[in-house]
Amino acid sequence: MRLIDRIGICILCVCSSFVAKAATTSDDELLRIKKNFSALLIPSDADPFQLKSILVSIPPEQEISDQAVVELHQRYPFDLEKIQSYLSSLSEDGTWPDINYADEKRSGWEPKMHAERILELVKLYCSGQTSYYHSAEVEAVVHKALRYWFTAKPVCQNWWYNQIGIPKTLGTAFVLFEDGLTPEERREAVTVMKNSKFGMTGQNKVWLAGNVMMRALLQNDAGLLKMARDTIASEIVMGEVEGIKDDWSFHQHGAQQQFGNYGLSFVSGMSFFSGVFAGTSLAFDEKQLGIISALIDEGYRWILWKGRMDISSLGRQLFHHAPVHKALSLAFAASELGGGESEQCSSVTQALLKENYGAGQNNSLVGHKHFWQSDYTIHRRPRWMASVKMASDRVVGVEMMNGDNMQGFYMADGATYIYQSGNEYLDIFPLWDWRKVPGVTAFQSDAPVPPIHYYQPRNGAYFVGGISDGKQGVSAMEVDRAGIKARKSWIFTDDFVLCLGADIEANSNLAVATSIEQCHKNGDLTVLQKGKWVKVDGAQKYSEQEQRFFHHGTGYIVWNNRKNCVAGTVQRTGCWHDVMQMYRPQDVTGEVTSIYLEHGVAPRNETYQYLILPAIT
Repeated sequence: MRLIDRIGICILCVCSSFVAKAATTSDDELLRIKKNFSALLIPSDADPFQLKSILVSIPPEQEISDQAVVELHQRYPFDLEKIQSYLSSLSEDGTWPDINYADEKRSGWEPKMHAERILELVKLYCSGQTSYYHSAEVEAVVHKALRYWFTAKPVCQNWWYNQIGIPKTLGTAFVLFEDGLTPEERREAVTVMKNSKFGMTGQNKVWLAGNVMMRALLQNDAGLLKMARDTIASEIVMGEVEGIKDDWSFHQHGAQQQFGNYGLSFVSGMSFFSGVFAGTSLAFDEKQLGIISALIDEGYRWILWKGRMDISSLGRQLFHHAPVHKALSLAFAASELGGGESEQCSSVTQALLKENYGAGQNNSLVGHKHFWQSDYTIHRRPRWMASVKMASDRVVGVEMMNGDNMQGFYMADGATYIYQSGNEYLDIFPLWDWRKVPGVTAFQSDAPVPPIHYYQPRNGAYFVGGISDGKQGVSAMEVDRAGIKARKSWIFTDDFVLCLGADIEANSNLAVATSIEQCHKNGDLTVLQKGKWVKVDGAQKYSEQEQRFFHHGTGYIVWNNRKNCVAGTVQRTGCWHDVMQMYRPQDVTGEVTSIYLEHGVAPRNETYQYLILPAIT
């Protein structure tokens, strides 16, 4: 044999050895990733941070559209009575009678409940916590429910469910139930997962890649798995058009702050993937974990107060109990980031949990932060927090989409929220006068608020921003939008927020007002008259130059008041469906305390001056 032939054979043998070794490594890593996947998703008794105990103390929602809340609810312990109803009520054709399979809503699409129940049953089947572990009854129901989906192939009018939501839910079930799938079911499962393809930007890109990752696990495709992982990890960067911004806010749908919507799903997803890939060559490195950890530390810790997420960070997702659910979703994500093996992640987690869920909920994060790329300000003191949300010709204030946030036209025109207990505005949305969002100057009318057209409103003015020394600060906003012009500013100190307005003008036959407060009634609203505090009954007008009001540990001082100041507590009735159309029409009632200033019709050069003093006697 010639030397050249012997060298060729040796090279071939060496290459074959490397290929065989690479294949073995890929097989081992696929198996490890599948085990990590199951360990993260199948319920266990472990509760190192007592977050499950907090979760079970919160009554589950009956109507859910928010993906973060859907996944939070999947952490609840199994409701065996509900599970038994799923098992007993499934019809012969594989449908559940209480689901409207003809639903055409773009948010809260009901057929998704079918997919969610399949996943819940699969988790039950795979969990050794109950007598249903590997139950033949559960297995039969799963097969029948899958057969319906594979045959009917439901399609939503909202692309998100078809390409992201449904593959995400069913993909999780497919991977967990992999050994139970028949060859035909596996082929159909792959077909469902092929609705997700690499593409888009920000969190949508991550969702799609995550679904491709699950398809790779089903197909045992190590190459596709690595492509999916690399696509996911490519979003752990800063300074792009969408995603993590340099000020540690999060943008999606252009220049729009999305902390509680897409950003929350980003953090939750990255936390999950960090655990899925842990212990393999695909694991996130310390730099990547550091960026996610810093997003929590420099971004999310600022917008949480006593286990509640600031209303201005919710975006269009003004769901029932949203501030509570989203804060807890973030806490779970923080606690699981890095698989519990990263010191930097653990340090941030401990601080966040102590501030929001520790004994006494002591606020150790005190200071002032202006998210300059989002026109968004947070001011934190030991006993209270304030936030201001603005918009400019650079930054989109808020969006209305898929029936979400149908009333939020004014929510970025200087919305000012003051928190002490954290419950001041919790679930107040159906009861609000949406033209009197606290801090906003707007027209007064009984007519519906204007609709928001495609990622609007944008304020027409550029002079919007803030300045701070890290402890105290000033924010300012020039308003030029929807027929109203104004100059507004907020001065934040240790003890108060000073709110100033000038050059308020409008061309309309509607009156204009500036809202000072609109929150849940918590005790009496009182006014200082002749040296005595007097209870305010109903809504009263006050035209004196100076007025002092007190409600729920907060003082309000209005001075140089040229027109009427209106203050009072009223009983209101409203409907969640009017705010978020995924809800069934049903009235709720409650008492709302409000204080606002009247500027009159077609004002010119109107001003206001008022002081908010939280946590005071």
